[in-house]
Amino acid sequence: MPDAAPTDYGPLLERIAADVAPLLGSGTPAEYIPALAAVDPRQFGMAVADLDGNVFGVGDWQVPFSAQSITKVFALALALAGGGDSLWERVGREPSGNPFNSLVQLEYENGIPRNPFINAGALVVTDRLQTLTGDASSEVLEFLRQESQNPDIAFDAEVAASEQEHGDRNAAVAHFMASYGNIDNPVPALLEHYFWQCSIEMSCADLARAGRFLARHGLRADGSRLLTRSEAKQVNAVMMTCGTYDAAGEFAYRVGLPGKSGVGGGIVAVVPGRCTLAVWSPGLDSRGNSVAGVAALDRFTTLTGLSVF
Repeated sequence: MPDAAPTDYGPLLERIAADVAPLLGSGTPAEYIPALAAVDPRQFGMAVADLDGNVFGVGDWQVPFSAQSITKVFALALALAGGGDSLWERVGREPSGNPFNSLVQLEYENGIPRNPFINAGALVVTDRLQTLTGDASSEVLEFLRQESQNPDIAFDAEVAASEQEHGDRNAAVAHFMASYGNIDNPVPALLEHYFWQCSIEMSCADLARAGRFLARHGLRADGSRLLTRSEAKQVNAVMMTCGTYDAAGEFAYRVGLPGKSGVGGGIVAVVPGRCTLAVWSPGLDSRGNSVAGVAALDRFTTLTGLSVF
């Protein structure tokens, strides 16, 4: 990783925004969640937060959007911080190769999800966090408020209700895992916390700040330690191999950073020891990742040489 990385990311972000402008409007917002389907797909924002807390942005970088599956990263970190490595007895660390809401592998693998970022794995993580804290969704929200230094981050009730109304497959996954003894809390309560967690709205600026603990090897914004260096490495590694649904290989090939996407069109990515990036554009490809967002991160690592490879 080169030492000549820019300290003022502003001009670089302007260039990236210009480079990806032809892609805006490409792809389709998440249609299976009505509250997300109505979002203008031509929006684009990108932010970079360095280790000192400086944040640089371009475009719609301060516009809140539905974080969706990106919140799974923060839930995983909190579950590891509170309960340690025993979590990995209930969820794997391997790419799934299947859609994020698939039930296929669960029966073959006795109710143990492949990784914590597919829906089944995220439900197990939320279940563990619920046991540890008694209020999993609020725990994630409060953590995000503290790390982003934005007390106004909130749940979106409309999105949560929309996900609940269209959450039959998630319910099926949760009940199926419960039948194998891999869910400890009542399934209806677990689903409620999961949907509320996914409904959290954040901007690129918020996300970039909130993810800095992964670039700081587990240190929070206030200097306290959330994760050990080893645990931070684990989270970054699983983001690299499993963070972009069944397109993780393509993302690693193009971007070369640990990243986690959400069907709201956001992606958070980490340059360990350097900075955290967040990008948002609602138009998704066939695998649920932002078309312009992936292209922007590709341009960032190409122009700076900042990747883990």
